[in-house]
Amino acid sequence: MTLFAAGLSYKTAPVELRELLAVKPSQLVCCACRLKLCGDLSEVVLLSTCNRVEIYGTTPRVTGHIDSLFRLLSSDRRDFRSHVYVHEDVEAVRHLFRVTGGLDSMVVGETEITGQVKKAYDTAHAARLTGGVLNRLFQKAFQAAKEVRTRTGIGRGATSVGSVAVELAEKIFRHDLSKQTVIIIGAGQMGEACVRHLAKKGAQSILVSNRSFDHAVDLANEFGGKAVRFEDCLTAMADADIVVASTGCPKTLLHRADVEKLMGARRNRPLFLIDISVPRNIDSDVQHLDNVYLYNIDDLEAIVGENVRSREQELALCRQIIDTRAAALMEKLNLEKERLYDVGLQSQPRWVSDGAAVLGS
Repeated sequence: MTLFAAGLSYKTAPVELRELLAVKPSQLVCCACRLKLCGDLSEVVLLSTCNRVEIYGTTPRVTGHIDSLFRLLSSDRRDFRSHVYVHEDVEAVRHLFRVTGGLDSMVVGETEITGQVKKAYDTAHAARLTGGVLNRLFQKAFQAAKEVRTRTGIGRGATSVGSVAVELAEKIFRHDLSKQTVIIIGAGQMGEACVRHLAKKGAQSILVSNRSFDHAVDLANEFGGKAVRFEDCLTAMADADIVVASTGCPKTLLHRADVEKLMGARRNRPLFLIDISVPRNIDSDVQHLDNVYLYNIDDLEAIVGENVRSREQELALCRQIIDTRAAALMEKLNLEKERLYDVGLQSQPRWVSDGAAVLGS
């Protein structure tokens, strides 16, 4: 039985490919069950975020098999194999530890990914899709992430996609957001992160729009903003300078025709759109309109590069922690595998062991 981690991420696939494989939270169990049944997996955890779609599991065979699993996650018939990476055994352990600790994220040291991994594991565990190997693996991953955060300064600076989106807005408006009107579409985890960082940076006019109006009201009130009903958010954009889309909706919410009409009402005043949703919520064609500036999640990578360079010393200690913990876990798993193998041999009928000895002689 082989432990593996397979996936594609912002490092190997652009957002237009990642969004084809993105799995809604409500579909995680269904998709993971399909992977287990059709992919000959003994255990499985499916992780889907804005930056990655990954499968963690155990299987009797890996070569020429695992990368094809991603076809089960999309109705699109294109071949994803050139974008998929596969790690086995200790490399799979090391990869999960890096992901959970925020070291493999676009925003190095981000804290959101730990919660996302935990939610993916809890979902699989509750559906009885995990067993002894993955249960131990993920518990050790959470311990490693905690050690990385307590022993290093990897989390300093911009540590979420939402905070980097705010950094981008600051650069656009020369570090003064006090006079800009910002509307956040989506009051989920990333939307909340955006509002929190905008408030810290001095933004005084913040509008929050969400399908659940009560949730939008709660978030807006917390930061002195104003809630906007979801059906009215397009009208509210007429007065906005910055629009941040961060919903979990799997379809386009803002089309080129909508923005074209909006720009007429704005008298062609510049509009900055930041789409950190996967699948994307804003039609990519809007960037061809005059005075409309669209940034998607992949465009944040330049800012991320600056953060990485400032944390190189911390990264070395993080890698050391992860390598040590990964090696220790793999040693225990291998010892457990050997023990089970020995027990299996001892429990076989005498003629099986004798026959094996004859065949091996």
